[in-house]
Amino acid sequence: MAEPTATRRPRELVAWRNAIFAIFFLSGLGMASWVARIPAIRDDTGLSTQGVGLVILASSAGAVLGLIAAPWLLARLGARLGMIGALVTVSAGLVFTGIGGSALLPSVPLVVIGLALFGFGNGAVDVMMNVEGAEAEREIGRTVMPLMHAFFSFGTVAGAGVAAAASAAEVPVSIHLLAIALGIAVAIFVAVRSVPLRAEVGDDTHADTPRPPFAERLRANLAVWGDVRLLLIGVIMLGMSFAEGSANDWLALAVVDGHGFDATIGAIMFGVFTVSITAARVVGGPVLDRYGRVPVLRVLAIVGIIGLSLFIFGTETWMLVVGTVLWGVGSSLGFPVGMSAAADHPTDSAARVSAVAIIGYCAFLTGPPLLGFIGQQFGILNALLVILVLLVLSFLAAPAARERSRVASS
Repeated sequence: MAEPTATRRPRELVAWRNAIFAIFFLSGLGMASWVARIPAIRDDTGLSTQGVGLVILASSAGAVLGLIAAPWLLARLGARLGMIGALVTVSAGLVFTGIGGSALLPSVPLVVIGLALFGFGNGAVDVMMNVEGAEAEREIGRTVMPLMHAFFSFGTVAGAGVAAAASAAEVPVSIHLLAIALGIAVAIFVAVRSVPLRAEVGDDTHADTPRPPFAERLRANLAVWGDVRLLLIGVIMLGMSFAEGSANDWLALAVVDGHGFDATIGAIMFGVFTVSITAARVVGGPVLDRYGRVPVLRVLAIVGIIGLSLFIFGTETWMLVVGTVLWGVGSSLGFPVGMSAAADHPTDSAARVSAVAIIGYCAFLTGPPLLGFIGQQFGILNALLVILVLLVLSFLAAPAARERSRVASS
């Protein structure tokens, strides 16, 4: 990890780090709250497996637009206003999804509108919070990005737990998602107060050094796409983000439709996945600082392949549980390590982080609908075989994430 570059006091750095922790948590909470209720929404709206894939496609399409718009929004609005706007949009999307996906007023078009809004806001805030997180990590001077992503997982654990309880208590989807939406909308206004104003991302218009013009900042964001090493970092994130995103959207249904358990068990198994990925991210920073990015990524890719194989082909309950745990661990650090590797550059760190975030989240969000189409034809468990191939690609691309200090000394 690079030496600290901070000019801020330790107390300010801690407040900044904690604010990003909170924003990651809110993003994970919103994501898990919707995906853990997919079986209930599917039943209340009468959707088929392919229909669920099409509905998820609305979220993915919105998210891709959010990812594309994020650099522009970040340059135009700055991190604070950008993240507020994005998470308020997420909240609005959850409200529409809850109303349209409930038995009281089932409406597939309303769910589609809600998920499009949810996806756009989530895609935009994902880029912004990773840009902020990577810069905070650089100033702190040690690996904290996995822990930031652990807070996303803490959010998914909380969301999955609340969703499982809501499902068991037969709480309507509309009421459940409305409560989550209100909590997210209120919390983001509190969290961003500790995010520092930075001229380089368009926040501080009164900085001593005037910020570059908007067009210049936008061009810098686009120029980094010609860096081959950066694209290989994107390949790492492509495979592991696909593995994580597919679990978020399809694991619960795979447990129900592929292995024959009920919807509550599906939500619980999704919780097992989120706990596993969270635990791996909590310990990930010290492990990465000790052993380095490349060996850790390669081991995790192998672990993910073993876990998916057990989940897909296992015939015993213990195989399903162990496979879910290993699936979560294997996909845990690809995204945060990719963020750190992209930021590990003397210039253009924000633009580079934005670029690989777009690659990772495109996989995270467009992969699940693809699996839906494949699953309709061949079964959802067979569709998960696609992830195995992508994890192999992540294994092969791992050297691109090597720390700059190790590249210089090799």
